[in-house]
Amino acid sequence: MNDWLVADALTPQTQGVLAPLYQAASRGELALPICAACATTFELDQGRCDVCGAGDIAWPLVDPVGAVHSVTTVHRREPGLIVATQPYHVIDVELTSGHRLLMTTVTPAAHPPTIGDVAYIEFRSVGGVAVPAFSSSPPNPDPEVVT
Repeated sequence: MNDWLVADALTPQTQGVLAPLYQAASRGELALPICAACATTFELDQGRCDVCGAGDIAWPLVDPVGAVHSVTTVHRREPGLIVATQPYHVIDVELTSGHRLLMTTVTPAAHPPTIGDVAYIEFRSVGGVAVPAFSSSPPNPDPEVVT
């Protein structure tokens, strides 16, 4: 199944520093980096804590909920890389964990979210790799689970 936005040529590399993110995403979970010594939130590629100076990184699961911090609608498409035929939205989400992530929507969206809207993080598949994506609706509960 092809992604609605980008070509498979942009499939992320799942090894290296971001491996914990992609491993969790493959299970439908969101893991993001923190300082193992003082629990300060890290940027995805950060290697040393700005607060305590430690270089030990932990990747705990975080709540996949936050708020829209900003939105940009992109009209430009790169032939061979962007397969969307309509403008798409890039959303900066501030998660309840304190992390900030830039992402697009799970599926094409005609209208961008509004700053302050609740953001639910789900996943879309790029070349078979799960990547975080914005949704304005909470995930559907598992229909197999009876409460």
